[in-house]
Amino acid sequence: MWLDRFAGQHPPGSAPLPPNIQNRSHSPLPRRTSSARGPYVTSQQRPGILSRGSSLSLASNDSSSSLLGASKRTNGSALKQSTIVGDAPDPEAVLARILGPLHDPATSEEDQTRRITEDDLDLDFDFGGLSLHELAAADVGRAAADTYRPQTVEDYERDKVKFEELHQSIRACDDILSSVESNLTSFRNDLAAVSADIESLQARSSALNVRLENRKAVEKALGPIVEELSVSPVVVSKISEGHIDEAWVKILAEVDKRLMAQRKSSQQTLSKALADVGPLLEKLVLKAVERIRDFLVAQIKALRSPNINAQIIQQQNFLKFKDLFAFLHRHQPVLAGEICQAYLNTMRWYYVNQFTRYQKALEKLKLHVLDKSDVLGHEDTSRKTTVLSGSKITTAPHDAFNLGRRIEVLKTTNQLAISSYLAEEDRSSHYLEVPFRNFNLALIDNATAEYSFLAAFFSPSLSFATISRHFNYIFEPTFAVGQALTRQLVADTYDGLGVLLCVRLNQHLAFELQRRRVPAADGYINGTAMALWPRLQSIMDAHTESVRVLAAALPARAPSAASAKAASAAPHVVTQRFGQLLHGILALSAEVGGDDEPVVASLRRLRNEVETFLAKASQASFGPDKRKRDRFLYNNYSLILTIISDVSGKLALEEQEHFEALKTGYQEAG
Repeated sequence: MWLDRFAGQHPPGSAPLPPNIQNRSHSPLPRRTSSARGPYVTSQQRPGILSRGSSLSLASNDSSSSLLGASKRTNGSALKQSTIVGDAPDPEAVLARILGPLHDPATSEEDQTRRITEDDLDLDFDFGGLSLHELAAADVGRAAADTYRPQTVEDYERDKVKFEELHQSIRACDDILSSVESNLTSFRNDLAAVSADIESLQARSSALNVRLENRKAVEKALGPIVEELSVSPVVVSKISEGHIDEAWVKILAEVDKRLMAQRKSSQQTLSKALADVGPLLEKLVLKAVERIRDFLVAQIKALRSPNINAQIIQQQNFLKFKDLFAFLHRHQPVLAGEICQAYLNTMRWYYVNQFTRYQKALEKLKLHVLDKSDVLGHEDTSRKTTVLSGSKITTAPHDAFNLGRRIEVLKTTNQLAISSYLAEEDRSSHYLEVPFRNFNLALIDNATAEYSFLAAFFSPSLSFATISRHFNYIFEPTFAVGQALTRQLVADTYDGLGVLLCVRLNQHLAFELQRRRVPAADGYINGTAMALWPRLQSIMDAHTESVRVLAAALPARAPSAASAKAASAAPHVVTQRFGQLLHGILALSAEVGGDDEPVVASLRRLRNEVETFLAKASQASFGPDKRKRDRFLYNNYSLILTIISDVSGKLALEEQEHFEALKTGYQEAG
């Protein structure tokens, strides 16, 4: 641009430039010819340059202008016209925005010259060894060479092939654009069809969603009813042929539930579904009843096998399938009653057989025999040991009145009964409480297990009153064996401490049954107590009578002076025995809270007889010598008090206070 201003005028001999070219700046680089620019410039125009019905004027003074003018014509495509011609910006406006405002040709050369300063002339540029004037003259020469001149025939022939190629290229572009237009039109039509299909699919989807919601609502309402009425082939096959296990029991519960629902619904409304499934359910229930009957009968037969543990079968084969009996009782109560009776008869035989064998094993234990020669007032007592069968064997002496370590049978934590094998092989001697404890401990354990089983297996089909009757029916002969053993042990014995030990053991078993919540065995406990208490009362009466007889045998007249002087003030042997017997009774009654037991009244009667005997013995031994009589009585009561001083309990405290008062009275008198 600055070069034009510097030149100030066109070079001589050249035609004036058009106004739009005159105002543009000249580049120092050589320009491209119009022939080289033609194909590339026209290829960027609209394909409609050579539109149908129009001709390309080769004789035009400006081929570029002709092409540019033709590019602005309509080629018949509304789409192309709307998107290209109507919306395209003006090229001159774009050039003006990029290069700056175009200058008006009317602008004076002076205005252009005034814009050049000395600084512009003093710039140092490399023009290839040419001066600025030479460079301007060379540029003016190139501009004159580029000036359009009329085209000759030779030029036309030379450019004909070029323009034909351009024409073919434009036609090819037009064909391609026509194809693109048809494709776009087809795509638009296809897009409209797809849009319609999408709308149809959306409508169908909405309809399907509505139908799905409706079916869910119907399924929610009808699902339980259909489930109750339908019976799958798998269920039928499992009930008919499957192995009886936990899965079989679950399927049976489902069948029973459906049958109950079917019967309940049939009472209200009779539908075709109920009419169809009803006979099938009835037949399936009959098949299940048949299989349950065979299963329970097989388990009952197993209880009759020799050397079988009934509790293992009860836990693994009965309680595990207790729902089978409940099902059987609901649908076939008569058959269920027969099965129940068969079980009761089997267990009745089982327990009486087992405990009879156990009783015979305990009878082989050696027991100390305490007969009427071991009463308190008997002078010479022989100590013997026997077997329950009756044969007597003389062994080491034993003390009939000393409790000793026998009380440990109440304090031991071992709750296991001796086995039959060990009882038969035992060669040591025992007191009567040992076989009593082992037999009753085993009996109570088995009774507890059986009652718990009956309550778990037969309830809620049977009431607890019925279960208690069944329990008594099973254990009635076994309880009779236990009571017979108790009577055999205490029938002829005079072992008061042993009988009282059996009483305390029986009370402990009663407390254990209450803790285990087995009330059905209370009758046996009460029957055993009724067998023990009278025998203990009889033994205490025998001791009392023996002391009374001994006191009656003392001489009534006063002894001679020599006899009185030779008499000893040491405690009497009866006092020693009584003190030991009293100690044992008080130790076994330490947990008794009151005086309501029969042993308390019997003990006080015996105590009175002993005090009467000691008073008569002092009179018979020392006569009128009161001081010696009091010393004799003091020594006897002091011995009794010393023996019972380590016993605790309410009854022991009362006896200690009583003998302490006697001891103090005779001590003051002495």
